[in-house]
Order: sequence, then structure tokens, then C-alpha cells
Amino acid sequence: AGERQRVEIIRCLLQEPKLLIMDEPTSVLTPQEVEILFETLRKLTKEGVAILYISHKLEEIRALCDHATILRLGKNVGTCVPSETSAREMAEMMVGSAFEAPERAGRELGDVALDISGLSVKSPSAFGTSLKNIHLTVQQGEILGIGGVAGNGQDELLAVLSGELRTHPDAIRLLGQPVGRLGPTARRELGLLAAPEERLGHAAAPDMSLIENGVLTAAQRENLLNRGFLKWGAARSFAEKVIEAFDVRTPGPDNAARSLSGGNLQKFVIGREVLQRPKVLVVNQPTWGVDAAAAAAIRQALLDLAAEGAAILCISQDLDELMEISDRFGALNEGRLSDIRPAKGLTVEEIGLMMGGAHGMEVSHV
Repeated sequence: AGERQRVEIIRCLLQEPKLLIMDEPTSVLTPQEVEILFETLRKLTKEGVAILYISHKLEEIRALCDHATILRLGKNVGTCVPSETSAREMAEMMVGSAFEAPERAGRELGDVALDISGLSVKSPSAFGTSLKNIHLTVQQGEILGIGGVAGNGQDELLAVLSGELRTHPDAIRLLGQPVGRLGPTARRELGLLAAPEERLGHAAAPDMSLIENGVLTAAQRENLLNRGFLKWGAARSFAEKVIEAFDVRTPGPDNAARSLSGGNLQKFVIGREVLQRPKVLVVNQPTWGVDAAAAAAIRQALLDLAAEGAAILCISQDLDELMEISDRFGALNEGRLSDIRPAKGLTVEEIGLMMGGAHGMEVSHV
């Protein structure tokens, strides 16, 4: 997906457009590449090109755009001059109310909950990215952020941690126990839960109800089965609990997953895992496609879960998100993981080098 989007951007720029429409163009770019793109777009506007730039990244809107129109539920709810409007003000226009930014509670880190050592896995897809000699640890109470341009092994990392892909037993340890050969159900029973990026079709079955989708991952941990038979009352209660806790907008738990908007389904998928109180939670793009208030709520839920002692591995292309919630940060590039560094104090230049594969390089200042 990342390579396709880059080609699409270049193809559009080479056609000498009079009107250029861009929808979330920076999700596959490093910070340095984003700045190059912005410089190119500014040059195009000076040459008379009109640009319609669609993005949920409000700081990008503030840095690039002359005027902004805010949409909410498909309706125009206001306009502003981004350079004169804060990101928070624009976010509140988007959601229609004030919302609280996530708060990080002080917490003590515990023992190593997730230990990955020498993990190398071939991608099952001809167009995927194989993982190469991955080493990392995540402690109890810690959030480790993994960034990277799309298509550099993020999906494969989640698949091998969730148990969809198997590896050598000792390559993955959960609280000291080797789990590399275990499947998803066994890992879930031990407390390792995962939420993939693709919500419809991977994280959730489109034609199944929210009750049934809750059962798919929570049957064992929430005691939703009795001698192999589903306890419908308990399953309904769990789905309703997720809907209420994460403000999922739906007529009820009997509705099919495909009937929900992307953002509401994302809230259900993340809530379904968080409410099971995992020992280790792996998430990929946890706030993709949700509004600012919902994104803040999901991030707060991850912070709260870590404060309760869970170890969280958060894979995301949203660097602002990772810097907001992560204790440490690493970047994937062509299936290799950079050195893990404390998130606090990392500069844009350093993050860009890590994402670009220059793992051992220091930023030089001239």
C-alpha cells in the first residue's frame, strides 16, 4: 500500500495539474519526505495550481493550508484560517464539543512481559516484507511505540505476535514462557491479545453481529462458553459493555459489523481487546479513521491499561500519536527494527533517520 501511494503521488505531480486533490497523502512518508512534499505543493500554488488537501493531521493543515473547511457527519460545520487557529480548536469543531487530551499517569515499570529475540520470519505474501532479526522487550506498565512508513513489516510483526504466523518457540517469550509456536487462541489464554490494522475482514467478520464478533476473541477470557455452547446472555452483556465504554454509535449489539462506520467499528475492535485486560496488547493503527475525540479516548484507554500493569506494543504511522503515548520508540524499515530509544526528547530528524533505515546514524548539525 505504501509503495502504491508513493507512485500515485508522483504520478499526479508529473501531470501538471490545475487542481490537485490529495487525501491523507503523508501516511506513507517519513518526516523529511513530508517536508519535501510540502515544499513541492507550495511551489505549485505559486504557479497557480489549486490544491484541495484532505487530512485528519491538524498540524499538517496548519503548516500547509491557507483556509480550512471542517466537516462533521458529512456536513460543513465551519471554516477557519489554520495559521490563526489552534489544532485543539479545529479538533473541537470536528467533534462538536470539547474533549480532554490523554493524560499520562506516573507509573512504575515491572518485569519484562514481552521478550522478542532474534525474530526472523518470511512474509507469507509475495508483496509483503519479511522480518529480519528483530530484538525488543516491553515491560509491564510500558508502551513501546513502533513507527515506520507503510509496508515495512508492520503487518507481519503483528501477525507473528498474534500467532497467525508461527516461529521458533524461544523467539517470542510471554512473561518468560516461550510462545513462538503457539497459535492465537493459546496466546490469548495466556494474556497476549492483538488488534490488527484491517478492521473489516481481519479484526471483525463483516456479516456477523457485534455480539458474535465479541465472542470471536473474548470467548475464553470472558467465559462466554459453557461446555462448548455459547452463553448468549454473557456474550450480549460483553458486547454492550464494549459499546458503552467506548461510545460505539450503533442501534445495538445485534447489528452486523459492516453496518458500523469505520471509526465506530475501530472503537469496538480496540474496546473488545482492552476490556479483556490483557497482560500484553499489540495494536496496529489503533486510531486509524476515527475522529479526534475518539482517537483521544482510545489513546487514554491504552495509557490507562498500561497504568494497570499491561505491556503495550503500539504500531502506528501516526508519529504524533506515538510520541504522545510511548515510553520508548523504534522504527521498522524493510523488516528491520532500529535501536529502541526513549521517546521523550526525540527530534523529527532523528525519527526520520530511524524510519529511513539509518539506524546507527546521529543527526549532524551544521
